[in-house]
Amino acid sequence: ATTCGGNELENRYGRERWRNSSITSLRAVVNPPSAPPIALPRVPVKMSILSITPFTSAEPRPVAPRKPVAWHSSMCTSAPYFAASAVISSSGAMKPSIENTNAMMSHPDVRMLVATGGPGIVKTVLSSGKKAIGAGAGNPPVVVDATADLDHAAKCIVDGASFDNNLPCTAEKECVAVDSIVDLLKFKMVQHGAYEASAEELAKLEQLIVGPKGAKTEWVGKPASQLLKEIGSQVPVGVRLIICEVSKDHPFVQHELMMPVLGIVRVPDVDSAIDLACELEHGNRHTAIMHSKDVTKLTKMGKLIQTTIYVKNGPSFAGIGIGGEGYPTFTIAGPTGEGLTSPRSFCRRRRCAMVGELNVR
Repeated sequence: ATTCGGNELENRYGRERWRNSSITSLRAVVNPPSAPPIALPRVPVKMSILSITPFTSAEPRPVAPRKPVAWHSSMCTSAPYFAASAVISSSGAMKPSIENTNAMMSHPDVRMLVATGGPGIVKTVLSSGKKAIGAGAGNPPVVVDATADLDHAAKCIVDGASFDNNLPCTAEKECVAVDSIVDLLKFKMVQHGAYEASAEELAKLEQLIVGPKGAKTEWVGKPASQLLKEIGSQVPVGVRLIICEVSKDHPFVQHELMMPVLGIVRVPDVDSAIDLACELEHGNRHTAIMHSKDVTKLTKMGKLIQTTIYVKNGPSFAGIGIGGEGYPTFTIAGPTGEGLTSPRSFCRRRRCAMVGELNVR
């Protein structure tokens, strides 16, 4: 088991609260060749929802597949009974492909589409002619200024950025910190489970996990210890996150890696930090985090960055109901406007009106 406190929170809040909600999602993963297809019961449903997500599993989950693809097939009903109408596995009749995805999306029994990932798949579902929810990419920055409680900020950043090995699109992807506190912030982060990479390790790590088009998918969601072992570094016990100080143009801050690797950029003052954070977020308007005791600066960043989730003085997962307000959801639908999706997002509002009769006025 991992030592990440975020995983404990995930188990305690996320799974239990979604289990009791009025919508559930059944994930049919790409099983190893030896695994037989899973037979699922079929029950009458009011509306079927096909949710398509390029998925990369992360160890140490025991059911994690080796191949970086999975497909979500969900059913939403008006009663607390759920079933999936199709099972997709590598040993089944249908394998994940663009052709099969298009076939499922165009199936007459599928009335709603949910897509998470890059702009390509979101554009595809939006042009399908069916009700669609699109959850776009994110590159959440975390800003730390000179007024922040550095020990608290360091723990929150390590917990948030290492949560599920940085797979959630809401997790901290890069850190922008004021020059006067960067060194102490890094020291505190190491105390809370981070490992600061040297210049030599940084070069090896970049070559390992970054390709011409961004993050190499084979390393997405892998633990920090595995990444460090791969580049030949000695791994201290309890390391959950790799940190390294880089320039603002470095791929570790420009690209959404979805790995427990956090680039830290040093800036002269808080206003420069806010401006750079807005630039690194790339206009996705997804998630942003700031650690500060200056209410004016906290407000300024919130107004400028205009993200769906904005966490102040907490880990990123506080924005999805884990230790913070709200409820857990990992489908943040910025492109189509739903924002943090809930069971209501997947339901159709209906109205029945009677004219004349039963009117006692």
